Amino acid sequence: MAKTILVIDDDPTQRRLMQAVLERQGHHAETAESGEDGLARLKRGGVDVILLDLVMPGMDGMETLDAIKARAPDLPVIVLTAHGGIETVVKAMRGGAVDFFVKPASPERIAVSIRNAFKVKDLSSEVTRLKRTQSGELGFSDMIANAPPMRQVVRLGERAAKSNIPILILGESGVGKELVARSIMAASDRAGRPFVTVNCGAIPENLVESILFGHEKGAFTGAVSKHMGKFQEADGGTLFLDEIGELPLDMQVKLLRALQEGEVDPVGGKRPVKVDVRIISATNRDLAEQVKAGHFREDLFYRLNVFPIEVPSLRERRADIPALVRHFIARFNAQEGKAVIDATGETMDLLARYDWKGNVRQLENAVFRAVVLCDGDYLTLEDFPQISGMAPTLADPAPVAAPGGAPAEPAMAADADADTGPGGVDITDAGGHLRSLEAIERDLIAYAIETYSGRMAEVARRLGVGRSTLYRKVREYDLDVDNFREAV
Repeated sequence: MAKTILVIDDDPTQRRLMQAVLERQGHHAETAESGEDGLARLKRGGVDVILLDLVMPGMDGMETLDAIKARAPDLPVIVLTAHGGIETVVKAMRGGAVDFFVKPASPERIAVSIRNAFKVKDLSSEVTRLKRTQSGELGFSDMIANAPPMRQVVRLGERAAKSNIPILILGESGVGKELVARSIMAASDRAGRPFVTVNCGAIPENLVESILFGHEKGAFTGAVSKHMGKFQEADGGTLFLDEIGELPLDMQVKLLRALQEGEVDPVGGKRPVKVDVRIISATNRDLAEQVKAGHFREDLFYRLNVFPIEVPSLRERRADIPALVRHFIARFNAQEGKAVIDATGETMDLLARYDWKGNVRQLENAVFRAVVLCDGDYLTLEDFPQISGMAPTLADPAPVAAPGGAPAEPAMAADADADTGPGGVDITDAGGHLRSLEAIERDLIAYAIETYSGRMAEVARRLGVGRSTLYRKVREYDLDVDNFREAV
């Protein structure tokens, strides 16, 4: 999905030129002829970057910039003017602009400026996310939960947050149970207080009691100092018991007592310690079946399963996948210093159809790897080698027909009765024999360069290859690019 860039300029010629440049670079461009019109468009949302003229009648550029920053402080704004000067630059940057250039600017200068603006936005979003996570403020409003099953999770979580009722979060591994728990805490009156996580399945059995309830100095061999357990660390806040189904039976008895009495007995301690803890537990197991099998105490199950919330698998909330992919792209752009804009439509369609057995965690790791691999502006099938076998690739000789009889794109159209491949590229020689794959590939790339007027980012996106791969093949085949480029 293309990024939306809003151009605010009172000069209609400049607006048309800028719109043409942006659309050739693969963006979705919208225009406004005044600051007032631009602010009205901004209210509808969906704008990723703003190009703002500083000299306009009525509400000028600096006034518009101040209004934009008041409404959307993290939205990148690039200012442009026909009159460059150091004072203008300093004033615009102090006002919150991320970049500045003088009209008329070259398409290359515009592309670099927009790419840098995306980087700034990604970095800003990641810093904000980390700060909110650290302070315990990351809540339901930060979750990607547009699919109906996830909206139900949010509704239940918001209700549960209003009381201290014990909550049991159910769901497959990797669906985001801890994120739901943190969101409940952030929406409760315990927000900002300790949130302590314990993975019950990762604790050695002989250390479970000490880690949960603490121990006194000398309580056992190796206890060289007093240790405060997780219950005491979470005092006044929330204790998240992940994978509660993995807890040993003897520890389940002591956990039940701690929940009922509101106090813990440290190992080697002489008296119990009072604690005020809100318990949220989670599991990927069927605890009712565990109870029947004798692996989980029935009384503890009823104590924990007061307010169950079931988090759906990613297969049950496919509508959220595009938003999740874009969220992960922005995060890993910031972490890895990359400038990936989005995934191609074909790639996003494949990701939405893929059966993610590892759920959101698997999707996150797949996008991380793809961002690191990506050489261009968009993630392509080539960047997801572990799943791209599900879809036809560029090397497949079979033509791709347009659905419903609609005209196919020039680079993919094919006539089944002709001896030509995609876009009229010959696939047979004069003797009727198949040409070599290398020769067909050369002609296909040349045809794509001509069709898209030498716009290499668009050519790479349409062919489903990285730009570095495309440029390498252009050099190998000694193809001419400059003669096809349109003048801007």
